Amino acid sequence: MEKFPGFPYSKPYSIQIDFMNALYTSLDLGGISMLESPTGTGKTLSIICSALQWLVDTKDKQKIQVSVESDNNNNNNRVVSEQCRSDDEPDWMKNFAVHKEDEASEKKDKVNRKLGFRSNKVDKGRKVANFTEIKGYKGDDGNVSKLGKKGGKVRNEEVELGDEEFLVEEYESGEEEIGMSKRKAGDVLISSSSDEDRDEDQSDDEEEKAGIKIYFCSRTHSQLSQFVKELRKTVFASTLKVVNLGSRKNLCINEEVLKLGNPGQINERCLELQKNKKGDVSKMKNLGTDGRVRRTKASCKCPMLRKRKQKNFKRGIKEQDPLDIEDLVHLGTKLGACPYYGSRSMVPGADLVILPYQSLLSKSSRESLGLNLKNNIVIIDEAHNLADSLISMYDSKVTSYQMEHVLSQLEMYIQRFCNMLGPGNRRYIQIMIVLARAFLQTLCKTSASDIDTLSLEDSSGSTALDSSMAINEFLFALNIDNINLVKLLEYIKESNIIHKVSGYGDKASSQKGSAVKGDGETVEQGSTLSCFRAFVGMLVALTNNNGDGRMIISRTRSTCSGKQVGYLKYVMLTGEKIFSEIVDQAHAVIMAGGTLQPVEETKERLFPSLPPDQFHFFSCGHIVPSENILPIAVSHGPSGQSFDFSYSCRGSSVMVEELGLLLCNLVTVIPEGIVVFFSSFDYEGQVYDAWKASGIVARITKKKRIFREPRKSTDVETVLKEYKETIEAVSCGNIKHDLTSYTGAILLAVVGGKISEGINFSDGMGRCIVMVGLPYPSPSDVELIERIKHIEGLGDVTSNQSSKYLADAEYCTGNAQAGFEILRSCKRRGREYYDNLCMKAVNQSIGRAIRHINDYAAILLVDSRYASGSSKRIFAHPTDKLPQWIKGRLISATGAYGDVHRELHQFFKLKKLKG
Repeated sequence: MEKFPGFPYSKPYSIQIDFMNALYTSLDLGGISMLESPTGTGKTLSIICSALQWLVDTKDKQKIQVSVESDNNNNNNRVVSEQCRSDDEPDWMKNFAVHKEDEASEKKDKVNRKLGFRSNKVDKGRKVANFTEIKGYKGDDGNVSKLGKKGGKVRNEEVELGDEEFLVEEYESGEEEIGMSKRKAGDVLISSSSDEDRDEDQSDDEEEKAGIKIYFCSRTHSQLSQFVKELRKTVFASTLKVVNLGSRKNLCINEEVLKLGNPGQINERCLELQKNKKGDVSKMKNLGTDGRVRRTKASCKCPMLRKRKQKNFKRGIKEQDPLDIEDLVHLGTKLGACPYYGSRSMVPGADLVILPYQSLLSKSSRESLGLNLKNNIVIIDEAHNLADSLISMYDSKVTSYQMEHVLSQLEMYIQRFCNMLGPGNRRYIQIMIVLARAFLQTLCKTSASDIDTLSLEDSSGSTALDSSMAINEFLFALNIDNINLVKLLEYIKESNIIHKVSGYGDKASSQKGSAVKGDGETVEQGSTLSCFRAFVGMLVALTNNNGDGRMIISRTRSTCSGKQVGYLKYVMLTGEKIFSEIVDQAHAVIMAGGTLQPVEETKERLFPSLPPDQFHFFSCGHIVPSENILPIAVSHGPSGQSFDFSYSCRGSSVMVEELGLLLCNLVTVIPEGIVVFFSSFDYEGQVYDAWKASGIVARITKKKRIFREPRKSTDVETVLKEYKETIEAVSCGNIKHDLTSYTGAILLAVVGGKISEGINFSDGMGRCIVMVGLPYPSPSDVELIERIKHIEGLGDVTSNQSSKYLADAEYCTGNAQAGFEILRSCKRRGREYYDNLCMKAVNQSIGRAIRHINDYAAILLVDSRYASGSSKRIFAHPTDKLPQWIKGRLISATGAYGDVHRELHQFFKLKKLKG
């Protein structure tokens, strides 16, 4: 305990000490570490006490080192001072003064650039910008305004703009260095906050740097809230500066913005409110004959972003212990200050930054938030599916509706401004129109003669409406391979064209008093700007290396429920380059979780080239005694029917009926709460409807109240609250009139849903976990099959016939049989990955039950494939991938259901006697 004095309890478990020591050592060594500790073993508290103790110790060492260096420098300066008492300044002092002046000049230029102004220094071949040279600028009278003349008076009145505020500035497309402005010399750069959402007051905190810091991220906000809750138990809560970051959707307190509901629309509206303008008309003012132009000073339209309120918010955070998302919202509401930007502004001075996956792992999010990973620590919790989570952040998708909207807006824009646009602008806008048409035509093709090179046929010979291909193949098929996408994206970024076009389109639509599209799809698809962002995101995706991902083409079709919108989607397949951007900057990257194995798969997908001495792995057992868990492989139901929930058999009425009979028996022997996990929402719905029709639901509700996981994640909390209250009422004997017959409750949940990914069912909430079948992902998922094909080929230096077949295999969405054929062709990594996806999901779900050393629960794996010797397998048996603390106690060979019932009866009877 001397090494970890911040641990809040008298004595940690031995496995916690081992975990904390392993983490501390890993932080010292640097590199990448994977630390595995089962759920319910106090992993979160161990991470906090070890990592933050290391941070404190490291900062103390740095302070001592700085103090020693300072003393040495002072001594050296004293000697130099005595030797240099002449009137002449020494060279080093002159150099120092020049250096400071250069620094000040650079800082000033940086601020000017941030505001959108050029440096006063004249670039080679460029003239100093002069406002009088803006072309086509009209005043209130409709004529070209002479806003500034040499030697003349400066007009200070504000000039309202008509449609010309949406006119993009002139653009040259020479061979200039990428990153330099292509606007003609003499034109003026006017910054727009709609493209960048950095905090205005970030510079206020630049002097407050915390030095080395720790970034802790997890998958969900509920997991981050749990981390904050544990942090508050330690001394670090009051000694370190902690900031919690979240999304706008979770932190926004502006009711007008929040009611939009859709995260994308909330983001766009938030950025719109930060523009320095009033109403829909931009205002500008000529500040002098030097040509410098700024937008008029107008207060931000969001009242939560006023500077005084933000300062009060920051002060409020500093005066309290670490706050979770709900606390930040409460504080922001109380002070009338924006929690989103208020918390962001605290990052530079923080020792510990708590944030969701997306904010840390996505490069664009890191840049937007201003996160600096250089020589800092990154801790990624719940890292069991890190590779897939990381890679999916770089997927890109655009729908046929969005492309229709983008195309119509571009055509309307060029029709309005064609005569006012320079040749550079016209050319690039026309290129965007060509691309939009090509994308849209691809999605709308339906006949075999139309599809040409994009056609894929299934086994019946019918043309597939969904297909996949490599980037280069896609570009050649659409005949857009001759377009320089890099230069086009540079133009889009430099010119601010998407904001000009969408702004004009929105204005035109509002003037007509009509919606963006008459069929009511705007609510689903988002704003005009979000449609353009999706389009640009796809262009960015197409600049990836050919082998980094695949293009999915899902064409528009008519279904029984109506027209199904088609889409283009780029699926990223490789994560090595993405993850290396984090690893190369950070001093250490820690991946923690309850079930991280198999480790080799993660290494191959994220850091295959990492030297062995830069990788560390640690795993520990569980704190719960072996007699407190009862895992059983249930191969037969009460009527003797063998359980088989494979893809082809799970929908049979016999199987659904047998599962219902099983639950009817379980509710009579298992006290308090039972959680049943199904493979999907669709299957859970199918089973529940069948049970309701057959009377099984009525039989179950005689003993336990039934709850079902809602598809809408926002409704989960309400269901869980009622589930918990029912169990507590029964357990405490405080039974209401309508609960008198109940012995507890049963919750029907879904693998991969919110309930399986971070909800703790400790004590009575989870006395039994029932896993129905092996929840393999659907083989009809084209994205999944593309990942499997890619992973199957990892590490192969020489191609073989099998991998070549996989790379060229034709596959179409909706054809599960084709997916099974590809899976059967996998000889190694691809099939192993598919099995791992299934068993990681199983382990995540069944690990929800045991949460502390005195907890106890039964775990029922309902499928004959879980039973030992159930079949001859080429690959590992499913139970081989169970956590060791469960596998060691698993009863895998049961005969009739009576054996299972007897085991359960004895287990809970013994616990009741001990309790």
